[in-house]
Amino acid sequence: MIDVGLERSAWEGVEAGTEALLEKWLIKEGDTVEPGQPLASVVLVKTTMEVTAPESGAGAGRHFRVAALLVPEGETFGPGRVLARLEPAG
Repeated sequence: MIDVGLERSAWEGVEAGTEALLEKWLIKEGDTVEPGQPLASVVLVKTTMEVTAPESGAGAGRHFRVAALLVPEGETFGPGRVLARLEPAG
């Protein structure tokens, strides 16, 4: 399993105690996604960014299957929270 969250760099320079909002999932459980594909839209300190599938972990030319979405749309979360779990597809 591959845990997906908001990259640590997204939280750099952000005030302690700040939370992000998972605005919208762009995929659903069971979907197959490509490395680098946007998975969710997240709002962090008035900035909207996308969470993407990792570039590594599936192998060259391989895809991931979305195993679980762990944070519901509209819920806030802090640094280090796992948002979704992916697994190599096929």
